[in-house]
Amino acid sequence: MDTMTYSADLHIHSAYAYATSPSLNFENLAHWAKIKGIDLLASADFTQPEWFAESKAKLSETGDGLYEYDGVKFVLGTEVNCTARVGGRARRVHILIFAPSLDSVSRINDALKRRGAKLEGDGRPTLTMSPRDLLEMLLEIDQRCIMIPAHAWTPWFGIFGSKSGFDSLEECFGDLTPHIHAIETGLSSDPAMCWRVPELDDVSIVSFSDAHSLPKLARELTVFNGVPSYDGLAEALRTQDIAYTIEFFPEEGKYHHSGHRRCRVSLTTDEVNEYGIACPMCKRPVTLGVMQRVEDLAQRADDTRRDEDGLIHSDDGRPPFRSLVSLQEILSEAMGVGVNTKRVQGAYMSLVENLGSELDVLLSIPSGEVAATLPRFGGIVADGLERVRAGDIHVIPGFDGQYGTVRVWPEDSQTRTSHETPRLL
Repeated sequence: MDTMTYSADLHIHSAYAYATSPSLNFENLAHWAKIKGIDLLASADFTQPEWFAESKAKLSETGDGLYEYDGVKFVLGTEVNCTARVGGRARRVHILIFAPSLDSVSRINDALKRRGAKLEGDGRPTLTMSPRDLLEMLLEIDQRCIMIPAHAWTPWFGIFGSKSGFDSLEECFGDLTPHIHAIETGLSSDPAMCWRVPELDDVSIVSFSDAHSLPKLARELTVFNGVPSYDGLAEALRTQDIAYTIEFFPEEGKYHHSGHRRCRVSLTTDEVNEYGIACPMCKRPVTLGVMQRVEDLAQRADDTRRDEDGLIHSDDGRPPFRSLVSLQEILSEAMGVGVNTKRVQGAYMSLVENLGSELDVLLSIPSGEVAATLPRFGGIVADGLERVRAGDIHVIPGFDGQYGTVRVWPEDSQTRTSHETPRLL
């Protein structure tokens, strides 16, 4: 019998967080979880009073520490911004928090308000406390609370970020470091980059979407072994019981390379090491990217292998991963029109309604079935899907807040027109 697995996207936001879609409500989240192929979602933004009230009104307990809405399971979770001086430096670190009950969340929110936190505004509040002190508070409230540093390598808000992060988990959490069982890669890095840091050998490497809109759900996610429950999730994080993670191609992330966006300067790690951190155009300091930060902290070479199914493995048996391009982006490039056009959206819904979730289409549906489902462009979409599964894509890396550019086909390729399926009249 095949091992049971479930897919989880545990870093998302509601409509109450800044710069998010007003469509992020439980009705739409549950609907899109089914479209995407997500089994477990974070409830998001549980510190925001209005959203927490909606969570209490709409979510039903499942009896295993999780909650449910319209057939989709939710774990109570949120993201916060910890801001404090630690070790003589101002630190700003984004943290994911999970709790096993609505009562625990109520006590967390009350404790934060007593400490002066303003929870009524942004769904991702700023807390004037260090991650270590926040963790201590959470464990005093409920020992089952889970903390995961979010997008660990991003320059400004990652625990290892070049601007205001730390050089190690130990430096950040001190005596409470043993309670940190996972870190989130973020869009600009992948597990292979984390594997180069020995301190992370006993820490689960997880990936989630940080979605600010519905279509961005599951752009990164983690597939856990077992069946979803709160204690099962906690144990999987503690023991690295993960089947695999789904990643961005990290070059697509907006902080992968170092650089200076205003001067349109992007620098590789070799160029930073050779020329320094000054922008060659204006001489101001560049933003040191994720790849540079990994190189600074890494103690191992990048040593990975890809298997015949497209999974990327380490030599020491860590949970593997695969990088994908979203189905809507493949359709957009194949058709030569924007992601949000009716043509792309219609083809996307046709595929997921006829073949299964987006995750099914990207990973397991035979490309021939994909081609047969679309009356036009089926052949080229199927070709694009095979290219993505094989990692045969083209990326101009992102830098200094600018997303990288991903192309499934080379820019001068004639493949799209040659593979277009004739339209049947």
